[in-house]
Amino acid sequence: MTESMLTSSVSVWIGDEGVLSLEELAVACGVEADCIQELVDMAVLSPTGTERAAWRFGAGDIRRARKLIRLMRDFETNLEAAAVILDLLEETERLRAQLRRAGLVAD
Repeated sequence: MTESMLTSSVSVWIGDEGVLSLEELAVACGVEADCIQELVDMAVLSPTGTERAAWRFGAGDIRRARKLIRLMRDFETNLEAAAVILDLLEETERLRAQLRRAGLVAD
């Protein structure tokens, strides 16, 4: 973990690069690196870099991983079910945003 990254149970501060490595993301999410690997294998996360050692995760991946891990813990569900729940939540958010932009729904 780099010196410029500080983790806590509340937030993650990302250093100058604006990205986290696989190990840093695992620490930020409170899981093992193999769990993050599984998220990549399932196409839940899309790191840059071709080799596992070179993977870098941006802000979107970090938010997505932390939300998915929280869903797994809160609902005591497996990874696959949590990924489906997360996809449905994100789709709902996209649809609501479209309705707001179209002026069909008040905030």
